[in-house]
Amino acid sequence: MPKHLLALDVGTQSARALVFDARGELLGKAQQAFEPVYVSPQPGWAEQDPERYWAAMCACSRQLWCDGLRPDDIAALALTTQRATMICVDAAGRVLRPAIVWLDQRRCTVPPRLSAFWRAAFRVAGATSLIAHLQREADANWLAQHEPALWRQTSKFLFLSGWLTQRLVGAYVDSAGCQVGFVPFDYKRLDWAGPRDFKWQAIALRRDQLPDLVAPGAPLGALTPAAAEALGVPPGLPLIAAAADKACEVLGSGATTPDTAQLSFGTTATINTTQPRYIEVQRMLPAYPAAIPGAWNTEIQIYRGFWMVSWFKREFAHREQALAAERGVAVEALFDELVASVPAGSMGLMLQPYWSPGVRDPGPEAKGGIIGFGDVHTRAHFYRAILEGLVYGLRAGRDEIERRTGVLIRRLLVSGGGSQSDQAMQITADIFGLPAERPPIYETSALGAAINAAVGLGWYRHHRDAVAAMTRKGKVFEPQPQVAALYDALYREVYRRMYARLQPLYARIRRITGYPPP
Repeated sequence: MPKHLLALDVGTQSARALVFDARGELLGKAQQAFEPVYVSPQPGWAEQDPERYWAAMCACSRQLWCDGLRPDDIAALALTTQRATMICVDAAGRVLRPAIVWLDQRRCTVPPRLSAFWRAAFRVAGATSLIAHLQREADANWLAQHEPALWRQTSKFLFLSGWLTQRLVGAYVDSAGCQVGFVPFDYKRLDWAGPRDFKWQAIALRRDQLPDLVAPGAPLGALTPAAAEALGVPPGLPLIAAAADKACEVLGSGATTPDTAQLSFGTTATINTTQPRYIEVQRMLPAYPAAIPGAWNTEIQIYRGFWMVSWFKREFAHREQALAAERGVAVEALFDELVASVPAGSMGLMLQPYWSPGVRDPGPEAKGGIIGFGDVHTRAHFYRAILEGLVYGLRAGRDEIERRTGVLIRRLLVSGGGSQSDQAMQITADIFGLPAERPPIYETSALGAAINAAVGLGWYRHHRDAVAAMTRKGKVFEPQPQVAALYDALYREVYRRMYARLQPLYARIRRITGYPPP
């Protein structure tokens, strides 16, 4: 009897196929990077041929069976993908243009006009700028403005998850847990917005352009013969709904209660908790669907997050790159040596990690800030200050979540690429003043998808039972009392005051230079 689960994870830079057993043990993995990661026909654009995602995902699946695993042992599949990457298809299901990747920076300048009623309502609520941001960011509005003929041909407008699901099961259906982006989705109801919702006016979309939705853990359909052949698995296998990559990462890390925070040290750094009720931590910014049906993630993000490590490597770490090549090691391993050479607090060098503007806190005028430079500071101090600044930003997110939910966070689970650094983990424990735990499996997004598949098959009655059986306790980094006290003082007396003091200057920089653009 089939006893294994196939998790398909399609990220921004690579696709992965992973096989888990019913206890969450990783039995095999195949990965393929995208070449290039994305194409940019215009400055600030980020586009990708959707077929690259499909081909890489299928190649990874087939590689597993070449590595000794048996496709006949697979009982079900689950899919998790990057968020907010959008694809247009026509009535025959043909892709009309390259996918607009979530990193894309194009903006609509002539959005649909809201009715007088809604304009007045948002003016009274103080939400006019927030709604304008929604309309500028919506890819559908940009397409309607700049590619109107193509937009008229667009029969379905799908997240990457919905497009891949259609290729797998032959139906336009997607998980409600994947709907994170600028579309008319009702985050509180976990369904498409009602017919009178303002989003249908604000965004140039019709309901019939969107797929049907099912809850995480529910079946999306059975693999078509063509899809099964492409993946190298038996036809008719069930595809079980999972959720977007961040939501699956929260679940696969084991963060299922309001007093547990999951930190993701990825391109976008986030802090999440899982809540049994809908609650907006930042006013009028939604809680996202969790990978558990009827639950939400209170996500606060630092958009450029651990991308800043790549930025530092590109701009300042030529010596380390050469040395790493000479030693045959990853350059990130040498970065830990840099961090260890500098005392906690980076001798007063403080970094505010707003390398990209925000929506509300920080606002659209936000820029990065570094203060406290002196002649003692080196590249090593700067790199440690980057890590400390990112974790300060996530701790500020914890403060917001606790204040809004009334629940103290008592446990930290940390995953993502940056979590593989022991130094980053220790800094996290010290700045939060809490033990920081790194799950023993790196592929927590895929594990979260597999957990949904296990529940969908009835192997476990509830998601909490599946999490208890399929996740493990990892390495724990304990806070060092003296270091934690130093960080607490720097956080409360310096970091928390930086944005308010610098915000007027950021606004003046924006007015004078035009950057960042409105």
